[in-house]
Amino acid sequence: MRERPTDLENLLGDALTEWGIRTAALEHVPLGFGDHHWSAADTSGRRWFLTVADLERKLFLGSEPAVVRARLHAAMDTAAHLHDSWGLDFVVAPLRTSGGSTVVPLGDRYALSVFPLVEGVSNDFGQELTRERRLQVLDILAHLHRRLPTRTIPPAPPRLVGRTRLDGALAGHGFEGGGPFAESARDLLAEAEGALRGRLDEFDRGAARLGSARGVVTHGEPHPGNLLWRGGGPLLVDWDTVGVALPERDLWLVTDDPDELAHYTRASGHEPDEAALHFYRLRWDLVDLVEFVDWFCEPHRATPDTEQAWQGLRDVVDRLTRGPGQEG
Repeated sequence: MRERPTDLENLLGDALTEWGIRTAALEHVPLGFGDHHWSAADTSGRRWFLTVADLERKLFLGSEPAVVRARLHAAMDTAAHLHDSWGLDFVVAPLRTSGGSTVVPLGDRYALSVFPLVEGVSNDFGQELTRERRLQVLDILAHLHRRLPTRTIPPAPPRLVGRTRLDGALAGHGFEGGGPFAESARDLLAEAEGALRGRLDEFDRGAARLGSARGVVTHGEPHPGNLLWRGGGPLLVDWDTVGVALPERDLWLVTDDPDELAHYTRASGHEPDEAALHFYRLRWDLVDLVEFVDWFCEPHRATPDTEQAWQGLRDVVDRLTRGPGQEG
């Protein structure tokens, strides 16, 4: 997030003692969209990377903060398990507190996870990787996907959390909370209602077809913005979306090149399904649509974050209204 929530910084120092960190300095990192980030240093100069999750802004994990908190715990525990127990060195996993937890509450709305501060070269979300780097990402995904899921790894079913609110918003309801973008968001959805409902119907048909397929351990968002390059190889960050699903949940974000997907097949033993790739591409945009609509159905102000969300809503509506097979 771009906006610095200064009220949270008063809570971070006490929370960091759960990890045995005596904070000497905090630096806000305006990064990404959804979570808040800081770097922290202690009196000896050691440094960490902090992620504060807003439990009211993680609809992909659930619509209630208590549910989101439990699922966030499961996701962070899974990432730690992948790194610590399975030895997957490309996983940048959260550190555990002295009591063994990967997540510490910051009041009722927020939750803190602490990560090692890894030096490397980061990417932007929309950045296009070279073919060589795409193949490297496919290799680590094949390694992840070959692992047999355990019962403790959360499922990532193809549901669309927040669907009821989205249906209401498409009918023009739910924007009464007020804010500078509420009316514009309502009008944008009204103009695109027919096309968007068509894409939702398409999503429902795809979910019904794929719902019973056997899943693997997936990251969920292995796009360039969640990659850190060190020593010539990729590391994967941001594991709150980890879950058991079809491999295509990850693959569509990396490539649609048949030769590169064939490389993945040789590494993993799984031949990607074109319909599943298309489904997860569509689902990605619909999840974004739900999230942005949720922003503007709530009271809001004009801030760098809501400006970013408004542009995001316009972009995702544009992609979805182009029709099937034209989202790119």
